[in-house]
Amino acid sequence: MKADEITRQLADLPDWQWDGDSLNCDVKAPTFPVAIQIVDEIAEVAEQMDHHPDIDIRWRKLAFRLSTHTAKGVTQLDIELAHRIDEIAREYGAR
Repeated sequence: MKADEITRQLADLPDWQWDGDSLNCDVKAPTFPVAIQIVDEIAEVAEQMDHHPDIDIRWRKLAFRLSTHTAKGVTQLDIELAHRIDEIAREYGAR
């Protein structure tokens, strides 16, 4: 994707940052078990999409990194997965 299109679409994803190579977002869950539930649900979505995020779990903090390795950057699939991650996190009360 071109930089201006990524920037435009990130307007709908205010918690996500673009570092030139990937989209990144940190989410804080209410509890550690809830954090794991969020990851479990995202894993199911990622499998359905055949597009898998990098996830770092630190107690209640989840760090997500999205990029399309075959494209060597951000694609529309990353944007779509970011939206799904946001939806799931909100459902569990994460911020």
